[in-house]
Amino acid sequence: MNSRLLSIIRKEFIQIFRDTRTLVMILVIPIMQLFLLGYSATSDVRNIPLAVLDQSRSPESRALLNSYRAADYFRIAYDVQSEAEIERLIARGDARAAVIIPPDYAECLAEGNAQVAFILDGSDPTSASTALSAAQLISQAHAVNLLSENFARTGMNLRVQQPVSVHTTVWYNPDMVSAHFMIPGVIGMILYAIAAILTATSVVRERERGTIEQLIVTPIRSWELIVGKLMPYVILGFFNIIEVLAVGHWWFGMPIRGDLGLIMLSSGIFLVTGLGMGLFASTIANTQQEAMLTVWMTLLPSIFLSGFFFPLEAMPKILQWFSYLMPLRYYLFIIRSLLLKGVGLADIQFSFILMTLFAIGIMAAAAMRFRKRLD
Repeated sequence: MNSRLLSIIRKEFIQIFRDTRTLVMILVIPIMQLFLLGYSATSDVRNIPLAVLDQSRSPESRALLNSYRAADYFRIAYDVQSEAEIERLIARGDARAAVIIPPDYAECLAEGNAQVAFILDGSDPTSASTALSAAQLISQAHAVNLLSENFARTGMNLRVQQPVSVHTTVWYNPDMVSAHFMIPGVIGMILYAIAAILTATSVVRERERGTIEQLIVTPIRSWELIVGKLMPYVILGFFNIIEVLAVGHWWFGMPIRGDLGLIMLSSGIFLVTGLGMGLFASTIANTQQEAMLTVWMTLLPSIFLSGFFFPLEAMPKILQWFSYLMPLRYYLFIIRSLLLKGVGLADIQFSFILMTLFAIGIMAAAAMRFRKRLD
């Protein structure tokens, strides 16, 4: 790293430390967001993707599955052949719940003591709590129907116990603590918001004060100016990641099950997206207020259409498709999977590749436009 680049980085840090409001934004706001959003809750969802392991393959098991299919809480998305396949689907986030029907389901149902296993992905407490309540209601309704059919067929009902019961198991977040779901989202929101806003306002501030013209006439190359302006916010972004992870783990008890190196790598790639968006906004805006508004125009859709506040399953289909254009969607899936599920790169590779492509594309477009603006 040459002396000119170090000088730009040092100059940028001096400006940051001189601006008290910027320091407060960087260091205090993340903690405020952590405590405010860590206790928040979301609404119910519908059409939860369900994986089914029907080992009975009997008319009785099909009748039970029809009860799940008839309710709009679940959407039978996968017919699997093993419990390992269920674990793989839930780890990748393809399925939010799974039902396992044992081989002797029909015989046990005739004896009045059939049991069905129901597995929930607890990494999203909102979807899990909805699925838990729905599974219990559906099983009770199905049991009542069976008792009614038995009474109509025999003319008497001697059984008090329900003929079928569902035993639920919650994976990854057994207590369904909302904070464990919200804190990884806070990391994504902080990285995107602070990186984009501070980068955009920093560059525009230089233009407003006329100091950017002074930098242009120096021997500094355009790429050195870009890297020098962005590097302090990269360092501060990683500090925010460590800050939120530490407080979330030690105060809220959020688990960190995934590889820490992969967590930091994914966060660093997503940080590039925020920096690129801020740099791009700085080429459009002429004042700091315009830069802030430009960033917020991209920030709000990203937050609401990424699964941060509301589960994607609760959104209309057109918004679900539109959410694929939001890099924050991929990062939230990655960071929640790493922290709560402890998955490896193979389980998040699709989202990881798309997020990387977004980061490269946004940063390349912003850097080219910024360099042309300097020329």
